[in-house]
Amino acid sequence: MKANKKSVNVHEAKTHFSKLLEIAHAGAEIIIAKAGKPYAKLVPLERASKRPLGFVQATVAPEVFEPLAEDELLDWEEGSLVPKASGKKRRPR
Repeated sequence: MKANKKSVNVHEAKTHFSKLLEIAHAGAEIIIAKAGKPYAKLVPLERASKRPLGFVQATVAPEVFEPLAEDELLDWEEGSLVPKASGKKRRPR
């Protein structure tokens, strides 16, 4: 078994869980065995990588910011452009 891997039984894992967490956090992989067979793996979390900002290549057309025509504005206000409810009740979020 590699130096960065360790295998323990369930009883030992329960007894020394805090210590095993520290070992895993340091980079080791810990296999937890039940009845002598591998059952679960305790591994360190990967560090989150920084995501670049502005990764979407998109533009917004200038006409999006222009006022709506009067008839279109009335359609929105009257609700004729909004889909009608299906009659099913939605659970509150």
